[in-house]
Amino acid sequence: MKPSLPLRPFFALFFAVSVFHVELSSRTFAAAHDPHAAAPPKAAPARPGGVGSASPASSVLTTNARSRAEVEALIAKAGTTAPEWWNSVQLRYPSTLNLTWADPGKQWNAQKNLGQYIWDIINPNPSRWREGVRLLHHVLTVNKDNPAKVERTTMALARMYQNLLQDWARATFWWRKTIQLGGYDEADFALDIGECYWRLGNRDMCVALISTLDEDDTRNGSFIKLWADLGEFDKALKLAEEKAEFGEPDSAFLAAGDACRLTGRYTRALEYYRKVVAVPDAPRDTKRNKERAAASIEAIQVFDDLNLTRIPDGTYQSSSIAYTGPLHVTVVVKNARIEAVKVTKHTEKQFYSAITDTTARIIEKQGVKGVDVTSGATITAEAIVNATAKALASGMK
Repeated sequence: MKPSLPLRPFFALFFAVSVFHVELSSRTFAAAHDPHAAAPPKAAPARPGGVGSASPASSVLTTNARSRAEVEALIAKAGTTAPEWWNSVQLRYPSTLNLTWADPGKQWNAQKNLGQYIWDIINPNPSRWREGVRLLHHVLTVNKDNPAKVERTTMALARMYQNLLQDWARATFWWRKTIQLGGYDEADFALDIGECYWRLGNRDMCVALISTLDEDDTRNGSFIKLWADLGEFDKALKLAEEKAEFGEPDSAFLAAGDACRLTGRYTRALEYYRKVVAVPDAPRDTKRNKERAAASIEAIQVFDDLNLTRIPDGTYQSSSIAYTGPLHVTVVVKNARIEAVKVTKHTEKQFYSAITDTTARIIEKQGVKGVDVTSGATITAEAIVNATAKALASGMK
């Protein structure tokens, strides 16, 4: 690994790069986290499925916890100050790593190609997330004379601050830089920035932005999920029905089922999940979506019967289908309380904060009902909830 380097102070780094940003006019877009991607012509960026936070993911913010001015102040401050952890994290990366976003070609080499290094080494390892952010700030300076690569790096920073660190203010700052550099509209990143506004405590800013979108064109129903998270249940289901009519019934009905489950509408959730199971087999995600729906049906059927007072002290185990395969959990019950939930085995790569967040929410709620799932890693979080329900059910007397 490359040894820690003596960096310029963060403020100097920021101003040297951000002043340059203002002068850029590149229109090139390249998906920051696609490890195979060269830089294609500009297109509307793919949005992630989808964690200061004023709105925990397990609650519904129906009013503004912060004013627009307060949110804007947070974003402005975050953009010109270092994260509190900055000085405790070293800059390190393999000496073989190319920091210029070079086209990786057909060969996968996470020790050489930057996108693949992020995908394979940074994203799956929470202990290295901050290190990844620091690396990308260094990549900004390395590529400061290449507008397209600066833009690509700002997008990667936005995703990393949002999906990994849940630093909503800095994520918003870097999304806005990406928009500025690439000539995008804010609507191109409406789900990403909208979620940031909501998590920062201003629901109105989120609603105003995502209302510019009129359909859910995401892979896993992320737009449907965000409306459900905002408490707009009818809008979420309307979008799901429209998505199904447009030819994506498996992902649409799955998202609708998840929205119903989150709000305690278990009978209706089961109806939607059964619709998914009934969808004819098709390429891409249909098989996995049907497996997920079947797992959710199995979990929901034990939700109402779960009673911690009927579960003896002990350790209980179960599994459920996640994105890349089975995910296993161990649940510890003591004195009619959930003492611990631990993911013991999985093959997920891009799980973001789902493992820590979802297990913590289950313990906080002392159950699985109404546990929202992490936006950027919905499938992983959902598997944790389902597996936990099954584990608890296995101990019922």
